[in-house]
Amino acid sequence: MTIDDVTAIASSALFTIIKTAAPVLLVSLCIGLIVSIFQTVTSIQEQTLTFVPKVLSIFLTIIILGHWMINNMIEYMVNLWSNFSIYIR
Repeated sequence: MTIDDVTAIASSALFTIIKTAAPVLLVSLCIGLIVSIFQTVTSIQEQTLTFVPKVLSIFLTIIILGHWMINNMIEYMVNLWSNFSIYIR
């Protein structure tokens, strides 16, 4: 296995991680921004106010997109293990 193979595996792994985690992170960011704007407009300075909406939105996002996220990870692992004989040389 060459350095190019290791670099390709690491690059593919990082891309898969970013692609899989992006929906959850974007939803959390949007909900946090909305709640933050709401807190600014209403002058409510409660630090725990963002916790419940973020947790619920992340939970719903995982319920909706969980199948797609698992399939991305499974596809990466199947691809990695199917090319295992190439990496051994």
